[in-house]
Amino acid sequence: MPVALRALLFTLVAPTTVGLLVPWLIAQHAMPADWGLWHHAGWLLVALGTLGYLLCVRDFVVRGQGTPNPLDPPRRFVATGLYRHVRNPMYVSIGTLIAGEALLWQARELLLYLLLLWPLFHLFVTQYEERHLRRVFGAEYEAYLQRVPRWVPLLRPAD
Repeated sequence: MPVALRALLFTLVAPTTVGLLVPWLIAQHAMPADWGLWHHAGWLLVALGTLGYLLCVRDFVVRGQGTPNPLDPPRRFVATGLYRHVRNPMYVSIGTLIAGEALLWQARELLLYLLLLWPLFHLFVTQYEERHLRRVFGAEYEAYLQRVPRWVPLLRPAD
């Protein structure tokens, strides 16, 4: 199966569930708050989060010759695009998407969901992904760790 199709199938299962299906289910049962015009800012965050995730998938497929699926990872190290600003732009993008949905749907329960989800992202990144990347990419990844922060994006891309 072509790598782009595998990436699409993974995206339709995992990130779509975490970033769209679960938030939609939570928001359906949430007590909407009256956030005035603030909820319109949600559209921007939803768009930025979605675009960020899709750009990362593209980089994984094109540059890395792999997918976001931990069982089908990139074969080549990816440090281009958003990965020049932050080491984990997919997670940041999904967090941005969920924050946007919280604003858009005026559901503070989604902010709680994000607060519960973020430590899980952090544990997965630190306990699995970073260890795996060190083993596979060695010195190239170690140098990347020194240049690019884990969670807070750089305004200017790292060299």
